[in-house]
Amino acid sequence: MSNARNLPTTFTDEREEVDLTKYPTAKALVERASEFFAEVKNMTPGQDLEKYLNENYGPGNPYYEDFCKYVRQGIKNNEGWCATIQIDGARYRRSRVSLPKPATHHFSITTVFMDSQEVYRGEYHSHPYGEINCVIQIDEGAELKGMKGWQGAGWTSPGAGTHHYPEVRKGAVVALYFLLAGRISFAANESMPQPLIV
Repeated sequence: MSNARNLPTTFTDEREEVDLTKYPTAKALVERASEFFAEVKNMTPGQDLEKYLNENYGPGNPYYEDFCKYVRQGIKNNEGWCATIQIDGARYRRSRVSLPKPATHHFSITTVFMDSQEVYRGEYHSHPYGEINCVIQIDEGAELKGMKGWQGAGWTSPGAGTHHYPEVRKGAVVALYFLLAGRISFAANESMPQPLIV
């Protein structure tokens, strides 16, 4: 298993976001995500929401397909807004597309690109308020590991207080993740207990 080395302990662009006036695709993504948030803003992250999203908002759903379209365009055309900040070289990088604000129902929007055929681990972190994570395959068959196991195209939704390594295998994915109030912590470690319900 490969591990990222010399990773920062904080999100380097924590107070910055993509300039949407420069990137029409990023602006379209934020606008579409805001519509999605209006539908899910009162739902609680965790295994029940993960199941609900995979059953009702997975591949074939207009929101999911639009998220994939915008993210893949941003990555494949190297537009300069999608997962541009290197964390461990080109294979692990991210961008804060939007900070939490009223227009996004107080969710932040972040893109994380990870690419490895072998299992590769990113930066250990916790989700104080939980997370909603849209898994977008850049390579067919690529998977991201959530709290309940490996996920290809679809969703993961770690519950409040959970913590883990983001892991990828079988190619490249983008984790398009949404955080209420933008809350994420890199102070967690593996020795900490998980909540009873993850």
